Amino acid sequence: MTLEVAVKRVYEAPAKADGQRVLVDRLWPRGVSKKDAELTLWLKEIAPSDELRKWFGHDPERWAEFQKRYRAELDANEETVAQLRGVLREGKVTLLYGAHDEAHNNAVALAEYLRA
Repeated sequence: MTLEVAVKRVYEAPAKADGQRVLVDRLWPRGVSKKDAELTLWLKEIAPSDELRKWFGHDPERWAEFQKRYRAELDANEETVAQLRGVLREGKVTLLYGAHDEAHNNAVALAEYLRA
């Protein structure tokens, strides 16, 4: 079974093609109302730990190490990962994030983790 996982900034307008919309940030994004976000689920428990998030600081030079550390956190967070995989079994899921960097963020790392 191929997993349909997309990644999108939460500030972009929702679309039917998004499927189920899951916010994967620990903190609620500034300036976005819960109504406008049109979330299926806010899965803040799957976000990187505060310690890891602050260490990374969206520094592209720390990206490879961030991914490695985040994968270790995900491996230890079986229950929450299983919950997200359950949502994925129902069809396409779009992982939503608030970061400005579209290439180096936890949603991108999480999507790669889920596809692996």
